[in-house]
Amino acid sequence: MEFLCYHRDRPGSGSLRDELLEEHWAYMDRYGARLIARGPILTGDGSVATGSLHIVDLPSAAAARAFAFAFEEPNYQAGVYRDVLVRRWRNGLGRSMWEFPGGATGDNRYLVLAFGAGRAVDLALPAPVDQLIAYGPMLSDDGVNWLGTAMLVRLPDQESARALLSPEHYAEIEVHDWQFGGRRQE
Repeated sequence: MEFLCYHRDRPGSGSLRDELLEEHWAYMDRYGARLIARGPILTGDGSVATGSLHIVDLPSAAAARAFAFAFEEPNYQAGVYRDVLVRRWRNGLGRSMWEFPGGATGDNRYLVLAFGAGRAVDLALPAPVDQLIAYGPMLSDDGVNWLGTAMLVRLPDQESARALLSPEHYAEIEVHDWQFGGRRQE
């Protein structure tokens, strides 16, 4: 089962986040084979991290909550995160971000979280498919109820990212600057 975990940082926790970076990566390394996507959420100019995204394949909702709220995870333990969103997710592309043909660098990349309720919408992959890094519905823990759509996308600007969805069917759509996460390869 795939789960989306969005950790929003507590204001003013940037220096603590920086201090714990290696410890955070070491913790995430334990889940390397299970990660579908990961990376920091950034301010518009890319200079400050404001959160983290992890999409991970785990056996249950309880395992996802243990991953997202893990007492061993340095950022969570130290109070970097203000709050955490955990949602079941379905991988519409069937691949990880590392298999994205566009690569890990260059261009603008966004996390789009669209919150809805009721009848599921935007289940089909939107065009341009070749710009989708990850795409799928957010679901209830049991996978029955549609709660919205989440995607990682490479596009020129936030409005282009927002326009991939049917905004009239969502209560709220958030678009965040995002970049590929993990250790930098030398």
